[in-house]
Amino acid sequence: MYRYDEFDHEFVCDRVNQFKEQIERRLKGALSEEEFRPIRLRNGLYLQLHAYMLRVAIPYGTLNSKQLRVLADIGDKYDKGYGHFTTRQNIQYNWIKLTDVADILADLAQVEMHAIQTSGNCIRNVTSDHLAGVAKDEIIDPRPIAETIRQWSSNHPEFSYLGRKFKIAVTGAKIDRAAIRSNDVGIELVEQNGKIGARVFAGGGLGRTPIIGKEIKPFVELEKLLSYLDAVLRVFNLLGRRDNKYKARIKILVEETGLEEFIRLVEEEYALNNGSQINVPKEEIARIEAYFASPKLPNREHINLENHIQNSEFAAFVKNNTFAHKNDDYVALMISLKPIGGIPGDATGVQMRAIADIADQYSFGEIRISHTQNIVLPYVAKADLFEIWRKLGEYNLATANIGLISDIIACPGLDYCALATARAIPIAQEISQKFAQQNLQDEIGQLGIKISGCINACGHHHIGNIGILGLEKAGRENYQITIGGDASENMSLGERLGPGIDGDQVPDAILRLVNKYRELRTSGESFIETYRRVGVADFQAAFLNGGENANN
Repeated sequence: MYRYDEFDHEFVCDRVNQFKEQIERRLKGALSEEEFRPIRLRNGLYLQLHAYMLRVAIPYGTLNSKQLRVLADIGDKYDKGYGHFTTRQNIQYNWIKLTDVADILADLAQVEMHAIQTSGNCIRNVTSDHLAGVAKDEIIDPRPIAETIRQWSSNHPEFSYLGRKFKIAVTGAKIDRAAIRSNDVGIELVEQNGKIGARVFAGGGLGRTPIIGKEIKPFVELEKLLSYLDAVLRVFNLLGRRDNKYKARIKILVEETGLEEFIRLVEEEYALNNGSQINVPKEEIARIEAYFASPKLPNREHINLENHIQNSEFAAFVKNNTFAHKNDDYVALMISLKPIGGIPGDATGVQMRAIADIADQYSFGEIRISHTQNIVLPYVAKADLFEIWRKLGEYNLATANIGLISDIIACPGLDYCALATARAIPIAQEISQKFAQQNLQDEIGQLGIKISGCINACGHHHIGNIGILGLEKAGRENYQITIGGDASENMSLGERLGPGIDGDQVPDAILRLVNKYRELRTSGESFIETYRRVGVADFQAAFLNGGENANN
């Protein structure tokens, strides 16, 4: 993984000292909250319902065991003993005191971490495939390209004051595990005539107006990718709406301008910009790639797991939580942060330290965070799986539900967020309890539920196979249900099933939809495949038939 050079160290430490001075001015009353707000947001500090929230960047979801231990220490020392992993591969602390922020940032800087550009109208944390570098289906590891984008975009003088936040995601596999088309810019690394380049999508985004990103460039050489991104950002910065924050996103610009005209404007800017100053030499790309070289994996006992497993609980864990690795004696192991009845994405300090210890012993000290709010150990020998499973079980980290109905994505919702209009966490907890039995989850199969507590869609509800949006209606929490969303390379937006319902009706409504799927599916057919084959009508009828108390 990437390691800071002298510039990185100096940049981060200078930023910590600058922000420390601004915090001191705020505490002394020299800065009003209105004056302080844009400063703190550019340093990842929000003011939530009950306290300050600090969002820490985990670039492209990669970190090491030492860094995870510091994140655990911060949770214990400055929060309430835990952190919350987000759909942007970041970690958030929800109970931060302003007087502690400078110390937290100094602690982070010691392990090459920070909170810069995790908020504000700038280019946010670049996300990537959580199986990058190890996935068997990968064309190329996308993290070196994500790192070049991070370096280019950090404190960029032209793009630090955009009309709105700007999100970029990168994948290097044909199977999209980074939901790139839901980002302002999505990058798919592809091979064309024996050469690796980037296929670029733009204009994606969820929130109030969900739109799937569209291809704007089928192939751009890697050395020229930053020049092309520079052109995209310049067009957006110049022409994007600033009169209405809800329309100040590139997705609105693309829609209002028209795709062909937007591409023409980008190409025009691309032809004019100073590529010689922005292009990344092949030697520099190679230098960064060297940081991401996989560790030398020792030869291990070759195990056929299907014939090796006796314990049914362990069998479910292996089936659901492991992924094919480039080395056949190894797997990528995903640790679920979604225990039945738990809070999606939360990990205690004790759990984070346990994962760090296990990573040191069994995964070369490397850890990944997924945009689905789970944790990955990328280098696990099959021969070690049983021992790892046993150790994870001691910390309530062995839930065998990755990709299943209880592996729910949920934002913090009204329990924490000042923007939220309804709770998300209790809904997720109740649904997971409704489907608690392992055999039931396995029988249902792959099914993604995503929950947002407001229209901003931090829980990605639009692209959930089943999406749940919490709103406020006439003083009550009201939940809209959508169906048919998909976060994969076949991305689609869910379709609303009917009027909103009360929170206590949601679990049973989900049960009706799942039972209808079980009734309609053919052998081996997933939920989204069944939906696409039969359409919405049968699911809508199942939803409405139990909703006689639904609110209009």
